[in-house]
Amino acid sequence: MAVGPEDCVGDGCAKPIFLGASHDLERVVGTHLFVICPGNSGTTFLQKALATSRRTWNLPKEGWMTLGHVGRRPVDDPGMTGNQRIWAARRRWLDVLEDPAKYDWPRTRKAWYFQAYARDPAASVFVEKTPENLCIVDALARHFRNARFLFMVRNPYAVCEGICRVLRAPFRRVPVSLEGERLETVAARHVATCLEYQRRNVEAHGDRGIFFTYETMCAEPERVAHEIRILVPELDDLNLRQRITLRRYSEMLTDMNARQIARLTPEQIATINRVFRRRRAVLDHFGYEMMDADR
Repeated sequence: MAVGPEDCVGDGCAKPIFLGASHDLERVVGTHLFVICPGNSGTTFLQKALATSRRTWNLPKEGWMTLGHVGRRPVDDPGMTGNQRIWAARRRWLDVLEDPAKYDWPRTRKAWYFQAYARDPAASVFVEKTPENLCIVDALARHFRNARFLFMVRNPYAVCEGICRVLRAPFRRVPVSLEGERLETVAARHVATCLEYQRRNVEAHGDRGIFFTYETMCAEPERVAHEIRILVPELDDLNLRQRITLRRYSEMLTDMNARQIARLTPEQIATINRVFRRRRAVLDHFGYEMMDADR
């Protein structure tokens, strides 16, 4: 079944969209490609660029938010309300996410396939991007045929700034689960924990994925796209140097680190540094330096 541009659920809407509900994705999908990266790190641009390929099936929203997904979310913890952007900040939330008994991957895959869309019904690569997948890569590797991974990280200070800005926006509600801590402290702990998971993910599953940074993707999109095509040869039309609609804006891939980091106050940086100083090894591992609060 093809639908017109006015019914398009993907990015661009310049070509007809085919819906998974009308196609046998169990038969046509040969590769499952997961974008594994903390939120606020450029994954939306990457996912939308992948969705412009005629070779991919995509979801209209993150897999964990898709109707029919059977699993746990940190919001299932009664102590967490509001936004899920700090899900790695507390061990009990990670325990909720990592409990394998709470998942039914065959049912979830069926729901994902039903709601997926593609620009070509012969597309053979299913793409999924959910930040929380960062802590369950082992399960994804076990339960999805020919699983492949795009592992990405971004400057942790820029990520912290994005989290704090969004959670403090007037239209958002700061989670009550800050439990007396400053938002910058919780955000920094979340980011450092995500980096530690990502280091383990690359070590354990590097043979079925590629690793790159947000900064490299922005500076050398053709090289990163080439590496993705080597990992998944079916994506022969992938292009990262294109204009993508993100929320209300249409823009090219742009490194926003300097702009975001400049918004951090010396006090915010000092608070973030109190967390990062204890986790400095993981920042060093990915090549990110500690910032001077008096810059």
